[in-house]
Amino acid sequence: MPLLRTVRPDDPADAPALAALLDRSTTSADDVEHAVRAILADVRGRGDAAVREYTERFDQRAPGADGGYELPRERWHAIADTVAPRVRQALDHAAARIRAFHERQIEPDLEVDDGGVRLVLRVTPLARVGLYVPGGTARYPSSVLMTAIPARVAGVREIVMVTPGPSPETLLAAKLAGVDRVFELGGAQAVAALAYGTETVPRVDKIVGPGNQWVAVAKRMVYGEVDIDAVAGPSEVLIVADGDAAPAWIAADLLAQAEHDVEARAILVTTDAALVARVEAELERQLATLPRQAIARTALERYGTAVVVASMDAAVAIANRYAPEHLELQCDDARAVAARLTTAGAIFVGRWASEATGDYLAGANHVLPTGGAARYASPLGTYDFRKRTSLVEYDEAAARRHAADIAVLAEVEGLDAHGRSARMRDGGDA
Repeated sequence: MPLLRTVRPDDPADAPALAALLDRSTTSADDVEHAVRAILADVRGRGDAAVREYTERFDQRAPGADGGYELPRERWHAIADTVAPRVRQALDHAAARIRAFHERQIEPDLEVDDGGVRLVLRVTPLARVGLYVPGGTARYPSSVLMTAIPARVAGVREIVMVTPGPSPETLLAAKLAGVDRVFELGGAQAVAALAYGTETVPRVDKIVGPGNQWVAVAKRMVYGEVDIDAVAGPSEVLIVADGDAAPAWIAADLLAQAEHDVEARAILVTTDAALVARVEAELERQLATLPRQAIARTALERYGTAVVVASMDAAVAIANRYAPEHLELQCDDARAVAARLTTAGAIFVGRWASEATGDYLAGANHVLPTGGAARYASPLGTYDFRKRTSLVEYDEAAARRHAADIAVLAEVEGLDAHGRSARMRDGGDA
């Protein structure tokens, strides 16, 4: 049985399959929503005591000698120093490239002087940010670099990381990226602690970083108390390929996505129907030696799809409708095609740019919108860790000159005190 189900948008019989492909819901099961809501309320009310109960129940982790879960800096750095030199070198390389790219994202203040009215858009960093980093059996030092470095470059004063059982590589990444404090906490209780603050965990202004369904639901529920980066769904790649694309490379890139999780989406859109069979053969060949073979195979069997289109125009239309997290262009004239694509988190232009380059070393951020959110959302960047404040300054002449029009508009809206406030500055009565 093929790993990739084939869909032809021009065939009316395939319309339901195409609709299913495009429909990626980020809603969660009712029982998860209910449980997370209860955890959040409990942590908000009881602080560290509730955090400790949930951490002991779900993660079987007791607090430290001080009764909390903060990893002392000396121990943190000692564990980080055990990382193999070759891994340290790669992390240093990635950190330097990520930092260099994000330093160029800093936006200046905006100031306009117009006839006695001075308008300023002042851009300042957030005071404290929380990073959620998956832990346990997972090791994601790249996610630490991708979240902490932009925050540090943006000027955030304190960066707090929570993670359920950090690896040495994760702790080294935190050290390289400028994280200030590390707590061995995970799940919804960690998100709650960051959002509300406890006796030992400081309240933050924003929470960023990937996590499981419980973490995603918790982040969505605390939005408003704090800012968040996004409610992330399963990771996804869409590869646009023509007949000259290398089947082995396409298969490798689809598997690189599928090995993330059984819910990952790996999609091929091609103008060459014959390419699909060659990619199928490569998928089977490469799966045989893949350590995460079972996960990747399940993801492909559930969601793997080959969309066969009549032209590159049709491929572009499908890609723009799908709005993928990652979009690869393994085709001729890739730059020209990229110029026509408007709804992707990240576009990998040309046959040599694999998604893996963006995940680790290119320097662009790999925290990207999923589930079709690339229609309106952006990659994580320094701009996510800076807020904007408007300053409005009038001199006397401008205040008098604008008073009448302000009063007219206030009257239209039935807000008489607004009009009176403006008119008084032009000599009007209270």
